[in-house]
Amino acid sequence: MWRIITLADLVFQIYTWILIARFLLSWMPNVDYSHPAIQFIYRITDWLVRPFRGIIPPVGALDFSPIIMFLVLRLGYSLLRQLLVMIMLW
Repeated sequence: MWRIITLADLVFQIYTWILIARFLLSWMPNVDYSHPAIQFIYRITDWLVRPFRGIIPPVGALDFSPIIMFLVLRLGYSLLRQLLVMIMLW
């Protein structure tokens, strides 16, 4: 069971870094959105980003709604991890 928790931690960390890459890309001008790597990043993150878009109005060109998304994602994963640990110890 610890392997499942370790694997879930790894997947969560990788996905978090992919989300960070997505938001950094959104702040850069002249990004080639037709590049396969960029399309992959947007394709695997869009389902999570879409509900949070527009929660906080953008300031200039910067959209701060990802901050809320990261907080909700972190809280949700912490709860899931606690649940896995409790199941394992039970």
